Amino acid sequence: MATRVIPPRILKKLRYNTATKPFQPSLTSPALSPPNILDQKPPSSTTTVIPPAVADLNFHDVEKLFSYVPTSKLLRSTAVLHATAVEPLVDVGTWIMRSELMQTNNPVRDIALSATRATFFDHFCAGEDAVTAGKSIAGLNESGLRGMLVYGVEDAHDNDACDRNLKAFLHTCDVSRSLPPSSVSFNIVKITAICPMSLLERMSDLLRWQKKDPSMVLPWKQDSLPIFSDLSPLYHTRKRPEPLTAQEERDLELANKRFQELCEKCVQSNIPLLVDAEFTSVQPAIDYFTYAAAIVHNKGENPIVFNTMQTYLKDAKDRLLLASKAADKMGIPMGFKLVRGAYMSSERKLAADLGFASPIHNTIKDTHKCFNDCSNFMLEKIANGPGGLVLATHNIESGKLAAAKAHELGIGKVNHKMEFAQLYGMSEALSFGLSNAGFQVSKYMPFGPVETVMPYLLRRAEENRGVLAASGFDRQLMRKELFRRLKSSVF
Repeated sequence: MATRVIPPRILKKLRYNTATKPFQPSLTSPALSPPNILDQKPPSSTTTVIPPAVADLNFHDVEKLFSYVPTSKLLRSTAVLHATAVEPLVDVGTWIMRSELMQTNNPVRDIALSATRATFFDHFCAGEDAVTAGKSIAGLNESGLRGMLVYGVEDAHDNDACDRNLKAFLHTCDVSRSLPPSSVSFNIVKITAICPMSLLERMSDLLRWQKKDPSMVLPWKQDSLPIFSDLSPLYHTRKRPEPLTAQEERDLELANKRFQELCEKCVQSNIPLLVDAEFTSVQPAIDYFTYAAAIVHNKGENPIVFNTMQTYLKDAKDRLLLASKAADKMGIPMGFKLVRGAYMSSERKLAADLGFASPIHNTIKDTHKCFNDCSNFMLEKIANGPGGLVLATHNIESGKLAAAKAHELGIGKVNHKMEFAQLYGMSEALSFGLSNAGFQVSKYMPFGPVETVMPYLLRRAEENRGVLAASGFDRQLMRKELFRRLKSSVF
């Protein structure tokens, strides 16, 4: 069995809990479903006081913080983050990439793709193929971070596209397995890429109606964990849906086979599989797929299949509690990735168009509280039993609070049950700060051909423009370190 390899620079700092543990399966997730404007908040003098136990979570020593970042990369990162913070520039770039100019081969398209590849793509993506992404992960490992590999493909609409995407996900697992043990914390999958979107919508409608009318029988439904709470939005389904057609049931069988094949590959590779969250319109079907697979594949102390909870949703905490309680009753170790959420604007618009209240928390404060409450609950849970937790956050305060809670519970640092995670190319200060303090930290690393990944990046740019614009904390620290390096080289 593979064992976890702890970076030497971390071993030097650890005062306790330094013993390596079986990697079966190691927890280090988030995919991180990407954060939004709710997910960025620099330290404040009025926020909760952090115990001295985590005083080594230091953001003031920029030399130590960015010690593993070459000056050339630091310069590019600063420039790209400054550019993405200018919303008109993001708007223009999005318009160009979605215009007719990008649909055919022409000089404008070639120039735009070349410029994108050399700037935003290289900054936010791990490469154009899984092998290149593996090399990017090797660079991360040298600085004490790990990688979460995700093939950056958008939604699939037919079985042919689903089959192609499955091959890419399986190849990603093979590449992850070929890398040094523990360098890849998770493989990421988007259910929307291996099951046609129309089928996910139909399944979600039927699952929602069954919540409204428990007498409804779904013959295709396997054992699962609770998907809804009393606070879950059901407004997407206005009337009783028709049962799945014979063709839809055949498509569902194919989707189940794809997902099971991927889960089995991850079991063989001894690398956990993290399922990304999506819109509330299809999330019920995604939760169903995830929990059904977890019941089959999650054994012993450490889960192999992880679900994602978006804590900007009002029902997130209740759903987490219900699913956890049911899993405990069935003896299933369950792993969760906690994120704030990436689809705030579209979720609010859909609810408003249908005449319903938004499923998103009313205030940023409420979202922060929900994330921190869910974090505390899961930390206490894994401290006393099986399971796993990925804290996918770009929020400085949440990072500090979780680190303090972990210390309080005696979970320790470099722990196989808990992982912090941030998007590749973002929140470098938080990532390195947590890593320097001895915690496991992963980067969510999308990869794929520029043309394939562009729709993915554009959607992320639109949904996450708030967090991009709010990246001032990182930019400030990077500028400070660049100035320090310039000054030291001159004087």
